[in-house]
Amino acid sequence: MFKSIIDQDSYISFLEYRHAEELFELIDNSRDSIREWLDFPNHTHEINDTRKFIERTLSSFAANNGYWVGIWHKGRIAGSIGYLYFDWHSKKTEIGYWLSKDYEGLGLVTKACSLFMKYAFEELKLNKVEICMATSNIRSRAVPERLGFKEEGTVRCFEFLNGKYLDRVTYGMIGEEWREKPKV
Repeated sequence: MFKSIIDQDSYISFLEYRHAEELFELIDNSRDSIREWLDFPNHTHEINDTRKFIERTLSSFAANNGYWVGIWHKGRIAGSIGYLYFDWHSKKTEIGYWLSKDYEGLGLVTKACSLFMKYAFEELKLNKVEICMATSNIRSRAVPERLGFKEEGTVRCFEFLNGKYLDRVTYGMIGEEWREKPKV
């Protein structure tokens, strides 16, 4: 299936049913660090839950309404990145991502987001890409900031997670801004 190179040690590729066990183990081993910011580990209790996630993302892809792919580093799955949806009328999408703590600091998410932006603007001809996260998730906020996104606003008490309310910040980039941005 689809595979796109991030760097000499890393790539992104569609998640397939054969990846369910490895994906579940990654989530299970990283549960505490991931669930600080995201709810899905609270609903991922067995390998069948990851199979259902893979099935949903493949169905979303087939319906042309977003999808998730795995991020691999040195032959092991390290996390995931995806288009949460495609709004074809407004020509926009939102990118989401998560990474096991073991793979943080390698630039994998920033590089994968860069590939996703290029695809969104050049191939899908979208006009806007957004990335959103909890305001207190400093590591995650660094990704859109590094990529030149503009902070667009904060929604207070957006989500109730693990017994507390989290505010959500939205970053956005317009296609014109991306085309004018110097490429590295």
